[in-house]
Amino acid sequence: MQDKLNILWSECQQILRDNLSQSAYQTWFASVDAIQWENNLLVLQVRSQFIVDYIEDNYLDILSRVLRKVFGPTVRLEYRVMMAGSSVDIPSDNLKLQTSSPVAPMVQGFAPIKSDWDSHLNTQYTFANFVKGEPNKLARAAAIEIAKNPGKTIFNPLFLFGGSGVGKTHLANAIGNEVCALNPTARVLYVAANTFKLQFQDAVNHNRVPDFLMFYQSVDVLIVDDIQYFADLKGTQDSFFQIFNHLQQSHKQLILTSDRSPNELRGVQDRLLSRFKWGLAAEITRPDYMLRRDILTYRLHKDGIKLNDEIVEYIATNVTENVRDLEGVLASLLAYSTLTDSPIDITLAQTAVGRLVQLQPKTFNPSDIITTVCQHMNISERVITARSRNREAVRARNTIMYLLKKYTECSMVEIGKMVHRDHATVAHSLNTMEDLMSYDAVLKQEVASIERTLGR
Repeated sequence: MQDKLNILWSECQQILRDNLSQSAYQTWFASVDAIQWENNLLVLQVRSQFIVDYIEDNYLDILSRVLRKVFGPTVRLEYRVMMAGSSVDIPSDNLKLQTSSPVAPMVQGFAPIKSDWDSHLNTQYTFANFVKGEPNKLARAAAIEIAKNPGKTIFNPLFLFGGSGVGKTHLANAIGNEVCALNPTARVLYVAANTFKLQFQDAVNHNRVPDFLMFYQSVDVLIVDDIQYFADLKGTQDSFFQIFNHLQQSHKQLILTSDRSPNELRGVQDRLLSRFKWGLAAEITRPDYMLRRDILTYRLHKDGIKLNDEIVEYIATNVTENVRDLEGVLASLLAYSTLTDSPIDITLAQTAVGRLVQLQPKTFNPSDIITTVCQHMNISERVITARSRNREAVRARNTIMYLLKKYTECSMVEIGKMVHRDHATVAHSLNTMEDLMSYDAVLKQEVASIERTLGR
């Protein structure tokens, strides 16, 4: 049976290959396998949810026509998504896959009935796909402890703060999802601050404030995202103060996120601010280079995409603000490569990065460059200006001249004076470095490492 299925799916792949560009086929369909065909149900195994979503958004029409042609007009389709050694079946009824919304309407009548409970969590946000690094180390460690014993740790409330796109919402949802996994009967609720505000206003307009309060006070774990939007809303803050007190006294868990620390919040009552500081205020800072690279590596592996190290290095070095920008660049690269049938190379990466982030030319102090290179290559600065032709000395001296030319406004004459060399020697050294950088992978990695150290 499997042999016949392989033949049929090979026929489908050939039709897709003939009707799509080479890059589109290779990116989205080459790794898809048919693993089951029974009772008109075809199961395709796909590497990631990202690929499923992209196929359904962009290639569903041609895929449906091909499947009907090869498997018959009554074929039904289901995807099996591989996730960390396991798989999740996702049915397709030729409609766009629906994802859970992080913001949902108020529960009718605020009735705290578990069988009708909707946590409004984004189930895609888990600890498993939250990439750890130095910028989120404290917040992540506290979040894991809270998920094991919500309301029973000293981290109550947990106040996560940091700039946009650094992972606050992801981590807050990960806590909720883990609590639900460990205790399916727990009442976990995620709500955006603006949604909470609208719900409160609706309760006031319909004389249902007691029901509103009772509903929120029945929650075991309450996650409020972007708490800064409570600013200057006295009624909303008064109601949240009552909810906060009740949950805190009942040893229920509160998780709050904000774009600023409690000390920097304006327009929020002092009594609330003091309570925000009762537990742990954990900052998640902008991702550093290592975390950015780890995030890119994880996403590429998860989505079954291969990029060479030079491209990953370039993106991680230049997209520095937040995780969303990193994901945006990856999506842009894939889309542009598919639409134009172009390979993903460093030129395309530079174009994608340039469209999404404002690249600023980097400049460094010449003395910092000399010191950093010498420390990195474990060589004395005195050797750089000496007449030594030692191989290590020449390599370090050439690297210094290369970086001085790249990252300072110094002329070749000025660079020559710094290393006690004439203009012709500097020009020759720069040409040599440019040539070596085009094929010497070890040198390229070494220079990139020095650049990262300079950029910190």
